[in-house]
Formats: sequence, C-alpha cells, structure tokens
Amino acid sequence: MTVLSCSGLRKRFDEVPAVDDVSFTIAEGETYGLLGPNGAGKTTTISMITGVLERDAGEVVVGGSAMSTHAIAAKRLVGYVPQELALYPDLTGRENLRFFANLYGAARERVGHVLDVVGLTDRADDLSREYSGGMKRRLNVAIGLLHEPRLLVLDEPTAGVDPQSRNQILENVRVLAAQGMAILYTTHYMEEAERLCDRVGVIDSGRLIAEGTRRELVERLGERDRISLQLDGDLTHATAALGAIANVRGVAPHGHGLELVVDDARECLPAVLSAISTNGVVVRKLAFATPHGWANDGFSALTRRDGDLLTIAPNLAVLLGFAAVLFSLGAWTLRRAVTR
Repeated sequence: MTVLSCSGLRKRFDEVPAVDDVSFTIAEGETYGLLGPNGAGKTTTISMITGVLERDAGEVVVGGSAMSTHAIAAKRLVGYVPQELALYPDLTGRENLRFFANLYGAARERVGHVLDVVGLTDRADDLSREYSGGMKRRLNVAIGLLHEPRLLVLDEPTAGVDPQSRNQILENVRVLAAQGMAILYTTHYMEEAERLCDRVGVIDSGRLIAEGTRRELVERLGERDRISLQLDGDLTHATAALGAIANVRGVAPHGHGLELVVDDARECLPAVLSAISTNGVVVRKLAFATPHGWANDGFSALTRRDGDLLTIAPNLAVLLGFAAVLFSLGAWTLRRAVTR
C-alpha cells in the first residue's frame, strides 16, 4: 500500500529553481533514501512533503490525504525529524516529550515507549542540554515517533553523532520499517543508504536524476557481481555449462579456476555450483564480491560533482533564524506548562 505519493514537485526561490519536477512514492514498510550533494534540493523537497513549505507546483498525498501547509489531517500522519535539533535545552528529555505529546494530542504512555525505543530511558530525567550530540539526535527521533505516524521523515539524522548513537538510530530505522512504517531518509553517508534503503533516489540541481534499488543503480553504472572459483578437474565442459546460465554474463580463466561476471551472485550461486558438480569438477575455494563501491563512486558518477555546492535561499534562512530566536526565548514558559 502506498503511504506517500508526490508528483511534479517544483519550488523556486527568486529565479533559482530549488526543486524541479520531482516525483516518487513510498510504500508501507519501505525505506526510501533521498541522496544528493549539498544544495541539491533534498531539504526543500521534504519541506514540501511535510507541509512546512508551500510548493509552486505538484501534488503530495500522504495516506490518502492531500498535503499542504494547512492540511492538519495529512500532517497528523507524518513524523518529521529535521536536521536542526528541535529541543528545549532547559527541559529534561521526558519533559520535552511530554510537551510535544500534548501538542500532538498523543497519550502520555507514548513518552515511556519512545524513550525505550531510542534507548534514553536511563537519561530521561536529565536536562537535554546535558545530552551528547548523539543523545539529542535520538531524542529528536523520539519526538517524531510520539503520535505513531504512518510516514517518518528523517533529514540526515546521524549527522555529527557518535558511533554508538549512529548505530542506535540505524537500528531504530530498520525495526520501524519492519513494523510497517514508511520512511523517507536523507543522508550524505552512502553506506547508510546501502544498509537501510529498499530504494534510492539521487537528486541533483533540484532534479531526480536516478531512482531504483541498489541492484538497479549498480546495473545502470555497468557494474556487476563476480564469483571466483578455485577448481580441480577438467574445466572444458564446466566452462560451457556456466556460460549457459541465464544470469552469468562472462566466464574467464582465473588462477587455478574460473571467474564469473554475474547479475546477482547470491541468486545464481546454486545454479553455478550445480553446473560445476554435474561436470565432475571439485570446488576447492569460492569467493564472491559485490561492487560495494557503488555508493560513493556511483553517486559521484551520477551527479558529476567534483565538490559540494551550497545555495541558501535568503528568505528561508531569515525565517529559520527568526524561529531559532523565538525557540530560545520561549523555553522558560514551556517548563511551566509541562510541569503544571
């Protein structure tokens, strides 16, 4: 079942196109990675998807409800975890969660649950300003989960965090997707996309320039898996049998055996071993390799970037700065509201 559908998204700041005709969908239980260099349009795209930013054109539908800046019903279905920390430093972790639970209309029992999910139960009553950067990120994720959203949007959630917190966040994402939540995940860390995402969209200069599973993107770049076999016996008939397997793209002598170029090593390995044994050849050693370098090398090839470019929309920057000032000034009032 499709949870998020966005089509033809466009946004300009003055005369600069930030997002240009971006379309994709995310299904229930799917993790979709949105990758791109700085200034590519990732944050602008998710700001429109979450109803934070008005779009110039296009359509966003979440759980069957049309999204806009005023669409309360659609926004209730989304948990948004932004790049910037959305926490009140003078409140404890638990108080932060209670405050946001009140805003969402979520049951107070959810506070304890999400603290457990992100691994912060033992630090729940410490002031959030005393948290490490990684703990603050995890609390940010907990806030996004309070109201049990159908779509969780994570904007570079592991940026600048310690390895322990990073692993905790990645494990949280994996578990939530397994439970059926749709997840939109933006990141600069290509290995995270490879580890977590069912499909990946590569965005550059505001356009979605490539989309697909890891396997589909690898094939687009012309890279394939390889199986190396150390063998004993007459290889003549075995070589011919291996070459006849549908997913085998090439067979060549390699040391004391053969090397195969294949579409998917794990998928065709049973057929490979069967062809070898049928022709009286003994396998002494087997190894297979997938092109793990697809993430960084492939990303560079697709975007054609030598370095990151960052374009800041002046109006958006001013609004964010003003919001940050109000955020700080309001902390003491919030403590009174939470503890009342």
